[in-house]
Amino acid sequence: MTAYIFEFIGTGMLILIGNGVVANLVLKGTKGSDSGWVGISLAWGIAVFIGVFISADVSGAHLNPAVTIGLATAGKFSWSMAPGYIVSQILGAMMGNLLVWLAYKKQYDATEDASTILASFSTAPAIRSLGWNTVTEAIGTFALVFGVFYIAGGAMADEPISLGSLDALPVALLVMGIGFGLGGPTGYAINPARDFGPRIMHALLPIKNKGKSDWTYAWVPVIGPIIGALLAAFVFILLN
Repeated sequence: MTAYIFEFIGTGMLILIGNGVVANLVLKGTKGSDSGWVGISLAWGIAVFIGVFISADVSGAHLNPAVTIGLATAGKFSWSMAPGYIVSQILGAMMGNLLVWLAYKKQYDATEDASTILASFSTAPAIRSLGWNTVTEAIGTFALVFGVFYIAGGAMADEPISLGSLDALPVALLVMGIGFGLGGPTGYAINPARDFGPRIMHALLPIKNKGKSDWTYAWVPVIGPIIGALLAAFVFILLN
C-alpha cells in the first residue's frame, strides 16, 4: 500500500508542476506567458525530477502506466502490482490537475478559449492525424521506457529493477530531451495517466468556457504510449 501511495504522490507532483507551467503559459492573466516551448520542456523535466525523487526509494517511481507495463513485460516488475500502480498513477494525475485548477482559478475564469483551457489539462496534436499521432506517441514512449531500463541498471541482473532517487536527474534529462526532440507533433504525453487523469478532471470540474474534453482523441495518448512501452520491452529482452 505504501508503494501505491507514493505512486499517487509522485504522479500528483509531476502533473502539478508540469501542467502548472502549461497553465502559466496559456491562460489569460498569468505572468508566465512568454516562457514558450523551451519553458514547457524544461519545466516537465523538472516535474519528472521532483516526482521521481520523492517516490523513487519507496515505489520505484514509475509515475506512468507505460513504464509499469514495460517493466512488467520485460520481467522487471510484478504483474500482480501493476493494476494498483496504474490506478494510483491515474488518481495522482487527477489530483495534480485539481491543484493546478485551484491555483489558477481566477485565470481559468478569465480565459474564454476552450482549446486553451483544455491544453492546461491534456495533450492535443499540432496536426490531427490519429494514426500518425499514435506513431509519434509510440516513438516518444519507446525512447522513454528504453532509456529507463538502462538508467535503472536493468541489464545488470535478472532480478526486478526500479528507479532510485539518484536516477531522478537522468530520467528528467531524458524526458526533457524527448520534449525538445519529439514533443512538437502531439505535445508528448508519453504517459497514459498524464493525459487520461487530467482529461477526466477537465470533464468534471465546473470551468467556464471549457468546451468539450475531446474524447475522440483521448485514446491516442493511451494506446500510443502502451505500444511504445511494449516495443521497448521486447527490444530490451532481445538485447539482454
